[in-house]
Amino acid sequence: MKIQRRKFIQQSAVGVGGLLLGGHLAPAAAPKSGHFDPFATVPLGKSKLNVSRFCLGTGMKGGKRESNHTRMGRQKLEGLIHGSFERGVRMFDLADLYGTHPYVISALKGIPREQYKLVTKIWFRPGGIPEAERPDANVVVDRFLKEIGTDYIDLLLLHCVVSVKWPEELRRQMDIIAGLKQKGIVRAHGVSCHSLVALNVAADEPWVDSVHTRINPFGMSMDGPPDLVVPVLRRMHANGKGVVGMKIVGEGRLRNDPEKRSESVRYVLGLGCVDVLNVGCENLSEVDDLAARVREVPLPA
Repeated sequence: MKIQRRKFIQQSAVGVGGLLLGGHLAPAAAPKSGHFDPFATVPLGKSKLNVSRFCLGTGMKGGKRESNHTRMGRQKLEGLIHGSFERGVRMFDLADLYGTHPYVISALKGIPREQYKLVTKIWFRPGGIPEAERPDANVVVDRFLKEIGTDYIDLLLLHCVVSVKWPEELRRQMDIIAGLKQKGIVRAHGVSCHSLVALNVAADEPWVDSVHTRINPFGMSMDGPPDLVVPVLRRMHANGKGVVGMKIVGEGRLRNDPEKRSESVRYVLGLGCVDVLNVGCENLSEVDDLAARVREVPLPA
């Protein structure tokens, strides 16, 4: 009876997408020789960070410290994070805006901190988070460290830059963050871009180690059409900056279109200038699906 009961519990956990920590899915197949590996470790530009090609995002429909990920509840979100790590994800994308800070360390309890990389972002714009105040970056980072339960942040971004003058407008915060990097509290820093002019500036700004940028072949939720965005990303990559691609699945709009999901993954990997695919999968089946599509893409000759 005990064996039957244990088997029932395991099967039930798998049946809801393996989101409970006890519900381990079968390991995903290894990539074919000569094809991309979604979980390979890759350098993030000329920063000192080495990260997994597949990054788990946690900010689907995020705002006011909530997202689809927090709305699924602690048990499911922690199961998603833990299950993603088991599959090979070693980079997790957080933000103050998303409210996902408290979930990672508990989900990965017992795993040495150096085995995974954490990205988070400072929200400096009006609205977005409950408070009206925008303290200096050192104050915000001190809070982040407590919320996440860590001694350092691998990659810290200024979230959602849009102005062509953003380095001038945010120079004080950039200098504070550079000081935190010198102390080892932040390992690398950069921006997430939400306009083409801001992206252009980020490509050449010396302070920037890495950029989160929106890219897919369909122009969905991007800073401009692909023919205008891609040359900027290539210049950015040539300048030694890490390039983390977002909106690969069109902010979820390609969720029910497997052919376009594959097309998007092939396109982004084929550009040769995007280091990481940051995708806000909401269950382990989506993690496995994205990983399988990455494995379909041949490495460049």
